[in-house]
Amino acid sequence: MKMRDGVAPIALLGALLLAVPATGGWLDKAKELLGAGTASQTTAPNGTSGLGAEEIGEGLREALRKGTETAVSRASANGGFLENPQIRIPLPDRLQKAARTLKMIGMGSQADAFEETMNRAAETAAAKAAPIFGDAIAKLTFDDVNQIWKGGDTAATEYLGRSTRPLLQREFQPVVHAAAQEAGVTRSYQALTSQPQVSSLVAGTDLDLDHYVTEKALDGVFALLAEEEKRIRTDPVARTTDLLKKVFGQ
Repeated sequence: MKMRDGVAPIALLGALLLAVPATGGWLDKAKELLGAGTASQTTAPNGTSGLGAEEIGEGLREALRKGTETAVSRASANGGFLENPQIRIPLPDRLQKAARTLKMIGMGSQADAFEETMNRAAETAAAKAAPIFGDAIAKLTFDDVNQIWKGGDTAATEYLGRSTRPLLQREFQPVVHAAAQEAGVTRSYQALTSQPQVSSLVAGTDLDLDHYVTEKALDGVFALLAEEEKRIRTDPVARTTDLLKKVFGQ
């Protein structure tokens, strides 16, 4: 009896499932066989045709590699934080009013010096993110790829934030501490807060400078990564490889 392609194998597997006790081995094997022919031809949820799940996954990995390399390079460059209004680290909230007062009376140099040293420390620490991002990208699972593909313009950045931020915090903080010492963050902070106009505002408070700079540095790196991811998804000029053009260009 002539049967259409695909009907006979499915019918045979159905018969096996009915005839054989539903032990884990047989049942699992049958499920694997039933699904084996479809996994490699999974199409994108947005209707993109002709792309398999593996190709979509590799395209997303390439986009993430490009995005993280660009973001880390921009953040860790000289002036990467200090000269970029988007991610420049401001004075902590409790010091901003005092800094404005100092500037009004011609004593704003201490506030400016403190802000500069924080941003220099963040630039030094930013380079530490590259290998951590690379490891997370290599570990992307099929489920991760599916969720990122279905997500919005910054879904990959959000995934990396969830999967890497705790580790990045641990890696950044000692680098920030060392860079802060070298850049004179603590010294600049003490010079600022020793001013009578400032000391009363910070009396009795305990500002953890390392933690503050670490969190702001991470916020900056992820902001740049989100910007780059959105460009790859929406701007054809940002798709600099054939794979990126194929996966994101349809």
